[in-house]
Amino acid sequence: MTGANGVVNAVSRRIVAGLGLASMSAALQTRNVRAQSGRPVQLVALGDSLTAGYNLPAEAAFPAALERALRAKGYAVEIVNAGVSGDTASAGLDRLDWSVADGTDGVIVELGANDMLRGLDPAVPREAIEAIVGRLKARGIPVMLAGMYASRNLGKAYVERFDGLYTEIAKEHGLVLYPFFLDGIAGDRSLNLPDGLHPTAKGVEVIVARILPTVERFLATLPRR
Repeated sequence: MTGANGVVNAVSRRIVAGLGLASMSAALQTRNVRAQSGRPVQLVALGDSLTAGYNLPAEAAFPAALERALRAKGYAVEIVNAGVSGDTASAGLDRLDWSVADGTDGVIVELGANDMLRGLDPAVPREAIEAIVGRLKARGIPVMLAGMYASRNLGKAYVERFDGLYTEIAKEHGLVLYPFFLDGIAGDRSLNLPDGLHPTAKGVEVIVARILPTVERFLATLPRR
């Protein structure tokens, strides 16, 4: 009988353990379902033609390509394309309030290229980008900054001031920074349109692949809803 009881007790323990695992599995599945049923993280890409997708189909533009890449890695995210071709940083500031809706969880700011191409004093985009960051922070919306490098033919002094403004703003405000939005495609004719300034669809994919780890780091900093 002792042996039988031992077998019974062993079987009972296995049954209880199995029930415990089943309960744990059910609980995990419930949590997963709840997580999946929650709304996706809402991001806005606020920028110029590099964000808008100049001369590209909507699905090939940076925000759409980035959203696909993030979803492929399991992130529930939606990215609004708030890029406007020709926008300077000041123009982005002027339309900030209606470009970034309430309920936005984070904003990727990509502005300043047109300021540089027009040869504006770097103090001008710096002031505008700082104002954008300040107003978004006041609304409780985190910001990731995507920087730009100046054309080297603008001279050493200009290049240093322009390139440095993104690093300085990011440090001052504690932002996640991607230093150069066009990293990996600048100057590559095969990845840019004939104008030499705007990426092709393939060029956008290169941008997305390179910026993706930084965007993931940004997502990890967003407050839990």
